[in-house]
Amino acid sequence: MVDEFRDAFQRLIDASVAADPREFPSAVNRVLALASRIPVSERELALEALAPLLTGDHAAPGITADLCVVAGALVEMGTDPGPSGPEVLRRLRAIGRGAIVFARAWQRTGGGHPPDPDSVTADDEARVAGDLGADAPGATMCWWTVARHGLAAKTMLSRPGVRSHVRSDPTLHAELVAVTNQLGDHLPDLHQVRALLRMAEAGSALILDRRSGRAFRVLFDGIGDNFQLHTLLADALVGASGRGLDGEPPDPRWVRAFRDGEPDPAARTVRGWWNLVAHDGTWVWNEGVPAEIPTLRGEHVVVLDEQPYPRSWNARRRHPQVRGWLEVEEELTEEEADLWWKRVAPAEPAIPDPTDDATPIPEPILAGDDHGAERIRGFLPPEPDPVRAAEPPPQAPPGPAPTPLIGEPVPRPEPSRPEPRRTGDPSSGGTGLPPLPPGVSNSSAWGPTWR
Repeated sequence: MVDEFRDAFQRLIDASVAADPREFPSAVNRVLALASRIPVSERELALEALAPLLTGDHAAPGITADLCVVAGALVEMGTDPGPSGPEVLRRLRAIGRGAIVFARAWQRTGGGHPPDPDSVTADDEARVAGDLGADAPGATMCWWTVARHGLAAKTMLSRPGVRSHVRSDPTLHAELVAVTNQLGDHLPDLHQVRALLRMAEAGSALILDRRSGRAFRVLFDGIGDNFQLHTLLADALVGASGRGLDGEPPDPRWVRAFRDGEPDPAARTVRGWWNLVAHDGTWVWNEGVPAEIPTLRGEHVVVLDEQPYPRSWNARRRHPQVRGWLEVEEELTEEEADLWWKRVAPAEPAIPDPTDDATPIPEPILAGDDHGAERIRGFLPPEPDPVRAAEPPPQAPPGPAPTPLIGEPVPRPEPSRPEPRRTGDPSSGGTGLPPLPPGVSNSSAWGPTWR
């Protein structure tokens, strides 16, 4: 089986470099049909070999986009992304810039919603050519492929090693945020990419417990919202199984659902423990994300205060495809804790004075008859959008306002040899895997028909 996979993968690489319209789709299907039946180590070697092709320097734009999707499919089988993860993100950055140029030109040449990327036509290119001139083909090609790059990036960012890479590269992170901010309204997958980028922005916090006066520094990753943070904090800190803080420890089924398990229908509703408060006394909403928690001296600081009223929420992760964890790195000494208590705002009444509207009391989050969380796979239809927290001021302005990213020349991912127009569908049919998005097994979308 390993030899068969290696042979199929070599066929895929050869067809990609040669831009062979007869071999490429069937090679994709063959690789994916065999990939789930070979050792993980073989898939990791394949992804490592695939990474150079994802730069866009060796294959046609449509093929490069499809190869990024193939890389994502291998990752979803449990393969470590390796160098292919960062490469997919860099490709989204480059293609996203050109897609922004296309979207802006579309607005300047009549407005309306831009065409679906998989349905771009020669007429669409001609329309933006009136504004972009010679840059129109490159910008249109970027628009045609950007959805597939976003799909692959979403899968890659679901893995902790890729998020760690983004965290260590502030420039890449900032430019991806700018791309997703400006294209998210047109391409829903990029909203999820943006949320995963936010996840990479915070990985630790200083926790101060008002009742005991104790302080802890915690590390975490894969935390999609503060409901998840709140529950995992309780697991790490409350009771004899934690660090001994007062209260009832969380039900282990809640904890599993917020780490890496499926929600348990018999333990669906979580009951809260505290009111989370920032160092300046403002409330930390459970609907928000850890990256929004204000910092003090470079640390996200959370004070655990008494709840003003009972709170409840559903035991499920906002991003089911992402595994979450939280652990206590250390408990601060009494002297260190005292220094931090002097830096934070004093306690406020659990129920604010009704004559003071500075801290409005929100409606409690009640666990309704919500649908069960399903496992999200990057190549299945997306789940309904989760409740989105209010975002802080974006690092790059949305909409048509100018951005430094677009000051650069439009990427021109034109292949050195033209992609041939194809007819028919030589793909071999069922592979035992979920259907791939347009551009892989659908030959009519493999190459732009107007080129």
